[in-house]
Amino acid sequence: MLEKRIEIVTPVHNRRELTLQCLRSLSRINRTGLDVHIIVVDDGSTDGTADAVREMFPEVEVVQGSGELWYTAGTNLGIETALKRNPDYVLCINDDSIFDENCLQTMIECAEKYTHSVIGGLLLLWDTPHKVFQVSPEWNTWRGGWRHWHEQTVWTIPQKPWEVEVIVGNCVLYPAQVFSEVGLMNPNKSAQYGDAEFTTRIRKSGWRLLIEPRARVFCQPNYAPISVVKLPFRKKIDLLFFKTKHSHNLIHHFYLNLYSAPTKFKGLTAFGMLYLGWFLRKIQNNFYNRKEKEKKMSDIFAHTVVKD
Repeated sequence: MLEKRIEIVTPVHNRRELTLQCLRSLSRINRTGLDVHIIVVDDGSTDGTADAVREMFPEVEVVQGSGELWYTAGTNLGIETALKRNPDYVLCINDDSIFDENCLQTMIECAEKYTHSVIGGLLLLWDTPHKVFQVSPEWNTWRGGWRHWHEQTVWTIPQKPWEVEVIVGNCVLYPAQVFSEVGLMNPNKSAQYGDAEFTTRIRKSGWRLLIEPRARVFCQPNYAPISVVKLPFRKKIDLLFFKTKHSHNLIHHFYLNLYSAPTKFKGLTAFGMLYLGWFLRKIQNNFYNRKEKEKKMSDIFAHTVVKD
């Protein structure tokens, strides 16, 4: 039986130790029946990341970026390089990840069993490894767009693959056919969150998006950027209106909502609700400040669990 050809792609920038940790984790995964090749897109790192990767992992291909690629264009460059090797699958990952030994195997098994599907891993926080992280966000127009879960654990999720609306890009397995049918991510719509626009576009084109709960990936927690309110006035204006790649930028938020939403109308409405909600929270509106107890994801997504 021929080995499945797998290309693993990760864009990196000035996170030398995290990148090396990620590669050490990948070196220990189960590769039985798989021909695995890794591509690191080093987007202008100044901390010696590229040299360290070449020295410690000579089998890894390092592709140099300009320093202006960010996540979306950096991932695209890696995918374009990967497709030249004619793979069966491309696994796109973040470098702040540690992988369960059988993570890749279970994702491949899922993709082979449920054809015409893109597979996301089960993301868990590495400091509290029972807690689910950025898995299966749910769209809520009146709450401003994609809503993440904060109380879910490995015990509250479906125990079989389930279908979702979007996959966060920390660990996503794409059949190579996806790129010939749908294309690549669009950095003009989001420099940082191209995965949201891309996976929803894939879904709209007729592919299924699945989460494989056996494919565990342990991720570094996100650290919130400094509040815009605390910035000096000129800095605030610069980020909100001119630095379009920054996470605080209004244009960036507009495009992210518009193009990752179920429909453009819902995206436009959610963008307005996002800032209306911010205003209402400022005046202590009870509806927008209340915290609702989350139901178990196993109950919420019971109807989307894939049937064997």
